[in-house]
Amino acid sequence: MSEQPVHAVTGAYGYSGQYIARKLLDKGRTVITLTNSTCRQSDLAQRIPARPFHFDRPDELATSLEGVEVLYNTYWVRFNHKLFTHADAVKNTRVLFDAAKRAGVKRIVHVSITNPSEASALEYFSGKATLEKALIASGISYAILRPTVLFGKEDILINNIAWVLRHLPVFGIFGDGNYHVQPIYVDDLADLAVQYGERADDAIVNAIGPETYTYRELVTTIGGLIGARRPIVSVPPEIGYLAGKILGIFVGDVVITRDEIDGLMLGLLSVDTEPTGFTKLSAWIAEHRDTLGTRYASELARRRDRESPYVGN
Repeated sequence: MSEQPVHAVTGAYGYSGQYIARKLLDKGRTVITLTNSTCRQSDLAQRIPARPFHFDRPDELATSLEGVEVLYNTYWVRFNHKLFTHADAVKNTRVLFDAAKRAGVKRIVHVSITNPSEASALEYFSGKATLEKALIASGISYAILRPTVLFGKEDILINNIAWVLRHLPVFGIFGDGNYHVQPIYVDDLADLAVQYGERADDAIVNAIGPETYTYRELVTTIGGLIGARRPIVSVPPEIGYLAGKILGIFVGDVVITRDEIDGLMLGLLSVDTEPTGFTKLSAWIAEHRDTLGTRYASELARRRDRESPYVGN
């Protein structure tokens, strides 16, 4: 074990975790990762040792966290599936928090979601609220970051909107499309995570970017910037969900869930606070217009294949 404090990042070979890990390495920190994908190919594998989560063996998980000063937790699942569920993610994260406390971890930086609520009918938002409450009750110093939609090279949502625009003659939006989203660049989220990892005060921070879009504006902006303008058609959410399921059959993935549609339409991916990210989605898309959406990004493929690297566009 290194003499200097260790920083642990969940999923450092994956999406948001790798950005946090790189920031920490740039600062000269000793970093380990906890992951279900210990064999995933990554250029970080030679610099960051991987330890399995061992949710079913909490004593071993606590041992893996011994000597860790700050834990950065990005662990979660996007939707319920036969391979994973929100309920499992909540249970496993509780085990992680308990193991961290037993191991003497001094601080946890936890990635949540905007507008979490235990009263929500949407498991994503209620589960995140339950975990925030558990972390606060643990007595461990904490920072809770609440992002909306992340964008970056390894992103799924923004990339796949671009992919649909490139491949289909029209784009369907749910209802009028006038509900808001505030995307944040994954690297800006990583900056926030590392910044709050160095602090001692308890904090809850909305992690949102500098641009606010209606969903209709988001789709129009992406289409215009990548040179794939398409007619935007308003459809009932039930029809949009059905179309997503049919598209999912062709691409072998879950394209959109009903809970995700409801969360969007309820305005849960926007908040009335000042932005904490600095990178504009529009500027980022303009920089990556030639590659964004040229290939479909599959959530299920990443979950099933625990060895291939996360490929960016």
